[in-house]
Amino acid sequence: MQKRTLGKSGLEVSALGLGCMRMTFADKPIGDKAAMIAFLHAAVDRGITFFDTAEVYGPFTNEELVGEALAPLRGQVVIATKFGFQLNADGSPGWSGLNSRPERIKQVAEASLKRLKVEAIDLFYQHRVDPNVPIEDVAGAVKELIEAGKVKHFGLSEAPAEIIRRAHTVQPVTALQSEYSLWWRTPEEEVLPTCEELGIGFVPYSPLGRGYLTGKIDENTTFDSSDIRSRNPRFTQEAIKANQAVIDLLTRIGEQKQATPAQIALAWLLARSPWIVPIPGSRKIERLEENIGAANVDLTEGDLREIESAMSNITVLGDRY
Repeated sequence: MQKRTLGKSGLEVSALGLGCMRMTFADKPIGDKAAMIAFLHAAVDRGITFFDTAEVYGPFTNEELVGEALAPLRGQVVIATKFGFQLNADGSPGWSGLNSRPERIKQVAEASLKRLKVEAIDLFYQHRVDPNVPIEDVAGAVKELIEAGKVKHFGLSEAPAEIIRRAHTVQPVTALQSEYSLWWRTPEEEVLPTCEELGIGFVPYSPLGRGYLTGKIDENTTFDSSDIRSRNPRFTQEAIKANQAVIDLLTRIGEQKQATPAQIALAWLLARSPWIVPIPGSRKIERLEENIGAANVDLTEGDLREIESAMSNITVLGDRY
């Protein structure tokens, strides 16, 4: 697995990371703990060094899983986690709002350190921008954690360009994590140019369009009520059928490259910039290996122009949420 550096930070990670959320959260049934620990070890064996989790995934269970699984590999891996939600007071899954007050950020950091079994959090993202707390205060709190040796790098998630710039003046932002894929390209308008200008790495989540860009979903696919896609406008029967043109494009390019649609979708992201590191989520070895294979797919300038030209004539149906 090739390595990439997130912006100017010097934080080196595998070219593809691994989103861990679905191992314990969001979709039912969740993964068996022992199987998921073995899966995480298998990912490391195959060259993955960048793992993404969050306090709110569970809450807590995802960080606990990642911490337990990767504790023997400390120093070989980079773990990113997140703060920013006000969890339900009764301990039930979910949250009651946003909370990025400095005292809350520091509480989350202390608890995450214990669950992840690390001395310092490699990358600490604000999960969502809190409109009630100035971003300068958020960045200042993380800066204090960095100075105290409890956090190594500061990140933002789903933040607009103006917020990124303001935060960066207080504490340099190492990475910006947002949804980005061939069928959701809004970050190209302002966020990606800002990251390039400031030397900030970009970490796309849902790089396979929540599974749609794998080509394994059609209008007959059904989703459990616990699956976010059961309520997603892009996964209605009408949208799935209408958006087939995207899959047809990925399949056509894939046939030229002896690659799957998923591999082309990921290879397209990797080809956008050397500081982009997608984090597809997975719980199955065969999917993990398929995703890793994308790092070996070489898309030429001609391939990229062909994809761009084809996508310019495709209107993706359905909002992302």
